[in-house]
Amino acid sequence: MLLRIFGASFAVTVVSLVVAFLYGGPQALFLCVILGILEVSLSFDNAVINATVLQRMSDFWQKIFLTVGILIAVFGMRLVFPLVIVWAASGLGPVEALNLALNPPADGAAYFPDGSPSYETLITDAHPQIAAFGGMFLLMLFLHFILEERDIHWLRWIERPLGKAGKLDQLEVVIASVLLLITATVIAPDDKVSTVMIAGVLGMITYIAVNGLGEMFHIPGEGEESAGGPSGLAKATGKAGFFLFLYLEVLDASFSFDGVIGAFAITSDPIIIALGLGFIGAMFVRSITIFLVRKGTLSEYVYLEHGAHWAIGALALILLYSIGTHVPEVITGLVGIALIGAAFASSIYRNRKEKAQEALASS
Repeated sequence: MLLRIFGASFAVTVVSLVVAFLYGGPQALFLCVILGILEVSLSFDNAVINATVLQRMSDFWQKIFLTVGILIAVFGMRLVFPLVIVWAASGLGPVEALNLALNPPADGAAYFPDGSPSYETLITDAHPQIAAFGGMFLLMLFLHFILEERDIHWLRWIERPLGKAGKLDQLEVVIASVLLLITATVIAPDDKVSTVMIAGVLGMITYIAVNGLGEMFHIPGEGEESAGGPSGLAKATGKAGFFLFLYLEVLDASFSFDGVIGAFAITSDPIIIALGLGFIGAMFVRSITIFLVRKGTLSEYVYLEHGAHWAIGALALILLYSIGTHVPEVITGLVGIALIGAAFASSIYRNRKEKAQEALASS
């Protein structure tokens, strides 16, 4: 089963590394490996969340996400998205933007001799609006989860009162709006206040619209968990499946922002970024998602979903904070891994405790 799930990812990795070596030699090969590891470490929580949504979808829409979706993730977010930013920021056409990316100024300078900005500089300058949009989208996702009453709690001391507080209508919008206002007025540079506000509001609107459309067409089935988890009797098809697919693509894009921006701290070459983040990193994230769904891992380790959402909340706050202060990517990755690892360990402890109680009751 492992070979069937991860086989394609390993094959794509080998091909990508060969292409990287032929393209730029040992240095390109090394950078490609680093970027692949960066993407997987930053996106493990993405895989957990993807799995929670993916298992709600019919087999047809699962296949669409794992085929068409991977093309969007690889080419759309890791290759085309940075070029689109350059088009918008510089006014260059597609060919000129690609040429700018492939021909950086000498000695890694931020500007060309004529004073025009480099590809990397244009991408970096767009970070505030990218981080505001992605941060607010992910923050809304976290708040929607944590402010909902559910039967199972991981961090009971905080999740239970937050679930009760969530009965207040639109509380998540109020909290997100306050944090956006603080970000724009306190954290963002003075010349980026309006930009951050607009991008953040767009992130909130996008989440509300896409999530609302998905829930509009979702019909709970008998035995479905109150926490929103799916059952085998309720699989999203038709319009429901399409809107869940759309939701997953926007979610993946929001997770990708920090990885794409962070990649420019390693290299500004779009080909190496596409190979490392897209072909290697994104493929393994998809494989991890499939593994979690096929193995029923989320049902067996019940706190994993909680840990992933707390990691999302942390990532959202880091993205918003990074608008004013650079945050090393290693911190982002380690925070997510630590939270999910703690949730996994707590799940194992819970399972062992329940088995011990069952054995004691049967004896």
